[in-house]
Amino acid sequence: MMDTRFIADTMLGKLAKWMRLLGCDVEYFPSIPDDELVERADRSRRLILTRDTLLIRRRKARENHFFVLYDGYKDQLRQVVRAFSIDPESRVLTRCLLCNEPLDEIEKSAAAARVPPYVYRTQETFVTCRSCRRIYWKGTHREAVERQLKEILGAG
Repeated sequence: MMDTRFIADTMLGKLAKWMRLLGCDVEYFPSIPDDELVERADRSRRLILTRDTLLIRRRKARENHFFVLYDGYKDQLRQVVRAFSIDPESRVLTRCLLCNEPLDEIEKSAAAARVPPYVYRTQETFVTCRSCRRIYWKGTHREAVERQLKEILGAG
């Protein structure tokens, strides 16, 4: 169910980041008040990811939340991936880790002035965030992320 759109409460920043790595649409605001989070989730039709037992008692959150059981982000990620049948490989690194926006492929020449010279010489494919304009490429960090995901999710 990869098309579920989420919003993570302030306790779940690391989970939000790892879900974005998997290509999930997860809004996250590090200091959003609970009432604003609930309203935002309702307006934007997002499912609230939370560990906050007080938050889920709110009327608009009662039927619109997923309660995350674990303290550690690895266990949290395993729980969410299983609960929502998220394919951990199909959309890896397709969203901006900062903005949550989908990434768009750009011409190599468009990245020339915006990446280190070595990266420009050694990489052929570049993607960018349409919001913050950050540029990503398939460097060694991608291999490290994929290796960590396999370790966390027990794949491979």
